[in-house]
Amino acid sequence: MWNRLTRPLQRVWESEDPFDDYTLVHMASAAGDALVGIALADSIFFSLPVGEAKLRVALYLALTMAPLAVAGPLLVPLLDRGGFRRAISFASAMGRAIAAIFAAPRIASLLLFPASFAILVLSRVHAITKNGLTAAYAPGDLVRSNARLGRMAVVGVGLALPPGFLLLALGGATAVLYLAAGVYSLSAFFTLFLRQPPEPQPVARTVERRGRIAELATAAAGTAGLRGAHGFLLFLVAFAIRRAGDPASWLAVLMVGGATGQLLGDVLAPYLPRGIREEAVVLIALAAAGGAALFAFATFSLVTLAAFTLLAGTATRLGQLAFASLMQGSTPGGAHGRVFVRYEVVFQMAWVAGAFLPAMLPIAFRPGVLILAGFYVAVGFVFLVRPRATGTGT
Repeated sequence: MWNRLTRPLQRVWESEDPFDDYTLVHMASAAGDALVGIALADSIFFSLPVGEAKLRVALYLALTMAPLAVAGPLLVPLLDRGGFRRAISFASAMGRAIAAIFAAPRIASLLLFPASFAILVLSRVHAITKNGLTAAYAPGDLVRSNARLGRMAVVGVGLALPPGFLLLALGGATAVLYLAAGVYSLSAFFTLFLRQPPEPQPVARTVERRGRIAELATAAAGTAGLRGAHGFLLFLVAFAIRRAGDPASWLAVLMVGGATGQLLGDVLAPYLPRGIREEAVVLIALAAAGGAALFAFATFSLVTLAAFTLLAGTATRLGQLAFASLMQGSTPGGAHGRVFVRYEVVFQMAWVAGAFLPAMLPIAFRPGVLILAGFYVAVGFVFLVRPRATGTGT
């Protein structure tokens, strides 16, 4: 198992491809975020009664939007100029390292919250910057390049989890945060070896002042639907199982199914037919998820629900990859900041809106799955009939 995880890392380490150089940056960033998640895992949700958890989760959902509100306006002019992308990536990694060091000895203090918020903000900064650097370094097919980055991020997380859980058992969350700081510092170190990315070539696209590209409208609407449904499913699983008193093993199985589906999307993306339009990938993802939700509602057992969460995770990931690739290829030079920040905000808002409903309302699991099925079908229908003329869209 360990050799399987380290073999891809060895290949990337020995490569001279600039995309592989950036892959190391992203792997370390993902590993650091995973370690922070381990350290903070017990602080928000499952140690609380359902009623109190609602308040905490509502605050959490609000905080997931705040980083983009804070970071977005600052990133737009820097990303639009292009030359600052490596510097932003470095600052994101080092900032998270400093915040993790600050938070480590204050795990039981209220100061943990601003430190955690800073890490969350800087993680979103990394995610937005990644779009520009992927477009700059990717060798050819952007769908396959984005999928490869996702797979290698999983490798990075897989390498970080064993020492993370070991340190959690031996030294508690404080020790894990110190390890996260070291991993973030490694990500910043790798950034120093990135080559100056070439300036993006002009593309015949009209970009509005707020970052909207008319040609992306249909695909953006479908992708926003997938993201909203993903947020709904995640919190439906968490809260409905707790309200119903189902075994905790159900939650574990369904969460693993969703995470496996996300990884499966990265694995399957390179095998999509060459030349298939990104919009078609988004539509297929919506149709597959909707069909799986209807089947899960009709049969309703742990096995079919696990299969549904796996397929929904795969569909969501394929939709994300398709839209990211379409956006990266469609954005003209000088508009990266406006476009990437705009659509990141749209999708994050969709995810939060989807998550908010099952977190705040007493939606039982089976009706929730039926709601999801109807939502997938409705978004797919809108996707098909939505006018594609310039001047309409997201």
